[in-house]
Amino acid sequence: MTTIAIQCPDQILISLKEDAETFRRDLILAAAMKFYELGKLSSGRAAELAGISRVEFLGRAAEFKVPAWDMTVDELRQDLEHA
Repeated sequence: MTTIAIQCPDQILISLKEDAETFRRDLILAAAMKFYELGKLSSGRAAELAGISRVEFLGRAAEFKVPAWDMTVDELRQDLEHA
């Protein structure tokens, strides 16, 4: 697994009223959600990045105003046929 470090000014954490660990988790979830919204990651991969289940990830999508399902009617029919 690759580790990526970022620097965060203490004032950011103070402004957000968050500790470093909470900020880290929120930042990863926000990034995963954005990559999902842009179509760069599937919901499963984005959930993996965020360290949560796919069901939880899709459930939290509304917090970010990200549609949990971005499928056409035809795509949904195909998925249901293959389920």
